This record gives sequence, structure tokens and C-alpha cells, in this order.
Amino acid sequence: MRIATWNVNSITARLPRLLAWLEKSGTDVLCLQELKCAEASFPYEPLRELGYEAAVNASGRWNGVAVLSRVGLADVTEGLPGQPGYPDGEAPEARALAATCGPARVWSVYVPNGREVGHDHYAYKLRWLQVLRDAVVEDAAGERPFAVLGDYNIAPTDDDVWDRARFEGLTHVTEPERAALAALRDAGLSDVVPRPLKYDQPFTYWDYRELCFPKNRGMRIDLVYGNQPFAKAATDAFVDREERKGKGASDHAPVVVDLEV
Repeated sequence: MRIATWNVNSITARLPRLLAWLEKSGTDVLCLQELKCAEASFPYEPLRELGYEAAVNASGRWNGVAVLSRVGLADVTEGLPGQPGYPDGEAPEARALAATCGPARVWSVYVPNGREVGHDHYAYKLRWLQVLRDAVVEDAAGERPFAVLGDYNIAPTDDDVWDRARFEGLTHVTEPERAALAALRDAGLSDVVPRPLKYDQPFTYWDYRELCFPKNRGMRIDLVYGNQPFAKAATDAFVDREERKGKGASDHAPVVVDLEV
């Protein structure tokens, strides 16, 4: 079984690449983030023609998540229980969606960016991660493969950014953010780290600016956090860097995990 996660940075802009990738990649379950479309505009039909069902949580703004599956789609949960809104008091954003796909259950998550340390959005990010941790405890302790996949907007270690000094004082690398990841691990999840391919570090995101991709100035912020049955079943994990190449690419690449289930 092949499960993947991909921040497509607009499913409308990336649809031809998405469909082509699904046809050639052999992916059974794909978690998508940053759809940037309303649910009514989601491309259900072309995905259905390829054999994929879709569960979608999208509002038409800058967020939006989905789970695509060709091995079944059941027990869909939209949003996190007790999920905070931003600003305080606003309706929760479309950042989380869970579904059971065949033998596995997955969450597709798009963690808030945080903007800058000390900003209200940074505090919101930390609250959101605490709610995520609380939401996954039961599934993390279960006997079936379970994983939380998506764009976490956090680099777990200093090795997960191309130059730690360049990020000093910025979001994505701060101790409170990394402590939130540690809390997820303490809930019964572990980081399924992709194997390096072209370079020593399996980065998943490269800014569009300053030739960051050709220079491999990237970050590993798209993560797969799986419970013990998921991690035990994993036979391979890698970043498909080819999908970051060329015209019309997302600034993120898919992270792919193969399971023997």
C-alpha cells in the first residue's frame, strides 16, 4: 500500500500535474494540503475517472485539505475536536481531515504557518498543535496503521533546514514548535523520515525565490507521523523531488511511504 502527502499550493493550478502524478506513481492514498479552492470547485470528477474517491475540507481561502483514496474511504472526520479559529472567536479554518482508507486511518493536516515569533498567529499555531495532539491520542494507541500526514510548517531538527543560521529567530525552528512535535511523539507517533535521494537531506519544500530549488536550499516540513503499527509496516519512504521540477510546480514535493499491510 502506498500512502503519500503533498502540499499542492492550489489544486486548480496543479491539477494536470496531480492527475499525471497519480497515474504514474501507484499511490493508493494521497493527503493534500493548501487546496485554495471551495469545496464546490474541487475536481471530484477527473479524480473519480482515475479511480479515486475524495473527502474534502475546503473553504475557498488559503487553506483546504483532502484525502484521496482508491482503496476505500470511510469514517470521515472534518476538522479537529475543539479546533481554535483565527482570530479568536472565528470559525475554524479548513486545516484537518481524517479518513479510514482500507486497513489504515490517516489525518491530512495543514498546520498554521505562525508568521513570526510573537505574532498572534504564532500563538494560534501552538494552540492548534496542542488540539491536534489531543485529537490523535486514541488512534495513535490503536492496533491498525495510523498516521498524521501533511505540511506541519516545522522543521523537526536543525538538519532539516539548509542553513540553521538563516532561520535564527524565525518560525519553523523554534523550541516551542519543536516541543509540540515532541508532544505528538509522546502521544504514540514517530517521524517516518524519508531516505535521502539526490542530496544528504530529504527536504520537502523549497521557496520559489532565489533559485532555492536548484541550489537545494530547502526544508523538511512535510512530515509523516505514524503510530507503531504504521512505522512497523513501512518498507520505504522517499521525497519525489521530480515533482518540484519544471514549470507550474508546487513549492513542495510529495512525500511517499510504502507499507506492507
